[in-house]
Amino acid sequence: MGQYYHAVLLGEKTNEADAEFIRAAIHSFPFNNGMKLIEHSYIDSQFMCAVEFLLCPLGMFYKTRIVWAGDYANAEPGSEKNLHHLSEGKEYLTSHSLDFCMMMKPYKFIVNHTKKQYVTKTGRVFHPLSLLTAEGNGRGGGDYHGSSEDLVGTWARDVISVEMAEPPDYTELACPFG
Repeated sequence: MGQYYHAVLLGEKTNEADAEFIRAAIHSFPFNNGMKLIEHSYIDSQFMCAVEFLLCPLGMFYKTRIVWAGDYANAEPGSEKNLHHLSEGKEYLTSHSLDFCMMMKPYKFIVNHTKKQYVTKTGRVFHPLSLLTAEGNGRGGGDYHGSSEDLVGTWARDVISVEMAEPPDYTELACPFG
């Protein structure tokens, strides 16, 4: 069976014992993309561009914790449900009329403020944002299997933004997904 994903935007945690606060979830269907990871995780898909817009300095969720929550991912501590299922009913951007990809052309850097790392989008086919933040990869059809697979999920739940310039004093992460 195929695993479906939502981009889930999380609130800040004050301590590790706190349950996650889900600010919003974004689904790929309103953007004419499939829900499996590889069906929407490519550069210039409208879904990926819309999530990028929310994480850019003009977006509502600039510098926000994010996770691409798979429906086969582990359950949350103290719950029988995972983030994918807990995010149901918290949909954001259920329709749109903007060309998010045109607006996001100048934003070439995905920045992880938690780990002080960044990746450059230029020259890629697969979008690093969804792959780096995915939870549950490898448990269903349509998941990512390829080069740098060991990096999938390493940025999940970290504070992420999308920027026009390289952040000073951050390290570039090489992740040639493909």
